[in-house]
Amino acid sequence: MAATAERSEKTAGIRPSSIVDGVYDGIYERLMSLEIPPGARITIDALARDMGVSQTPVREAMSRLEREGLVRKAHLIGYSAAPQLTRKQFDDLYAFRLLLEPEAAAIATRNLTPELLAVLEEAAADMGHGEPPMDRNSRYSRFARTDAHFHDEIVRIAGNEVIRHALADQHIHLHIFRLMFHTRVTQEALGEHETLLSAFRAGDADAARAAMAVHIERSRDRLLAAFE
Repeated sequence: MAATAERSEKTAGIRPSSIVDGVYDGIYERLMSLEIPPGARITIDALARDMGVSQTPVREAMSRLEREGLVRKAHLIGYSAAPQLTRKQFDDLYAFRLLLEPEAAAIATRNLTPELLAVLEEAAADMGHGEPPMDRNSRYSRFARTDAHFHDEIVRIAGNEVIRHALADQHIHLHIFRLMFHTRVTQEALGEHETLLSAFRAGDADAARAAMAVHIERSRDRLLAAFE
């Protein structure tokens, strides 16, 4: 049985050392692109068969996705994709972001060193330079993760772990990106990130605060179409 599972996993093109990561990435992309719709039941057995792996890496990947808030597990029922945000939850999350992230950007500006600025530059560059062969689903889900990383790095540099954990616990970026699977979201966000980076490079805390506020407000306005 184990040998069969191993052959299946190798056949799927996933190296044994990275099986769980590969399975995680595959399920993540399906969730973010809404191929697995919000609220849909997700069965371990069906995913394992579809991805050509044993159930063990699928269970490990699902546990990781559960911690990130993208799937939920109910007793005697199993896993399902997290429900989509309601309009009230969406409004509340953006109000929450506007309270915390602009100030975090201003504090981060004051804490920046050349080395920390380089970290932010690299994180921002990573968003716009996905590998060419990746399909649209892969590019979009990758952008969602790199965008979340960029924002988290800003809050980390600000040095306020309370704000950082508060934002991370809400899994804000992951849920927001599921609202609109569209290149406009990514292209416009890249321009806004560049404005934010310009403020960081100039060491202008007020400009960073304002740029972050504008970025969040425009992100909110772009995604409102999901509720129309």
